[in-house]
Amino acid sequence: MSKQFLEENAKKEGVKVTSSGLQYEVVVDGDGPKPADANAEVEVHYQGSLIDGTVFDSSYKRGESITFFLNQVIAGWTEGVQLMPTGSKYIFYIPSELGYGQRGVPGVIPKDATLIFEVELIKVW
Repeated sequence: MSKQFLEENAKKEGVKVTSSGLQYEVVVDGDGPKPADANAEVEVHYQGSLIDGTVFDSSYKRGESITFFLNQVIAGWTEGVQLMPTGSKYIFYIPSELGYGQRGVPGVIPKDATLIFEVELIKVW
């Protein structure tokens, strides 16, 4: 199901695919600085969901953004957020191998799940 979703999604207008298989869509194109590399610290707002629409995490719902180093998150985030200028909002479609893979997150994310993240890049250090 995930493979079929990604194959169909890649054909949609506005969806770009990187060499790793990460898919992304630009919702808002910011004009601030991009993270320099995977060691960058960033502040983001985001919402993560499964392809069936189930939301499993949301900084919006918590009412506060999150700050982290890009090398401390899943590979799809590390790669994708580096593409974003500050002030941007992107949607990432992350294949399982760039997410949580076969281990998933018990009780939250099934194994081999494709993940969808709406990400807003607020600040880069």
